[in-house]
Amino acid sequence: MFEKLRKLLKNQRGLTLVELLAVVVILGIISAIAVPSIGGLINNSKKDAHIGNAQTMVNAVKLMATAEELTFSDDKATVTLGTLVTDNYLDKIKDPSGNGYDEKNTVVTVVKKSDNTYDYSVKLISTNDVPYLDGDPFTIKRNNVKLKK
Repeated sequence: MFEKLRKLLKNQRGLTLVELLAVVVILGIISAIAVPSIGGLINNSKKDAHIGNAQTMVNAVKLMATAEELTFSDDKATVTLGTLVTDNYLDKIKDPSGNGYDEKNTVVTVVKKSDNTYDYSVKLISTNDVPYLDGDPFTIKRNNVKLKK
């Protein structure tokens, strides 16, 4: 009985070169498909984070309006990101692209309409002068957000 077991263990072979080559080729094909997909997912996540930051800024400006600290001129008000942070309506927000937002040129524009409702628009600009988005962050689509190439 032990003889048969010993012979059986001796007859086992490893992978042949062709089998090993087939495994390497399959792994190469899988990685060629997966790597671009992952890159697209990362960019889409950054774009979604920019939209989320813009929505947060609008909500902070709505708080300002509720507290009656929003100054209109010709039914229009503009609030910079720096003002929102300085006046403690917003903590400093992180730019998902890693550049940082330009606190003077990143602005929320509020337009008061005739029926006493408001339209909000956000212009997100990086410290490298990359304009990420410009428009209503609650209706803007991911493909309208620009990332630096």
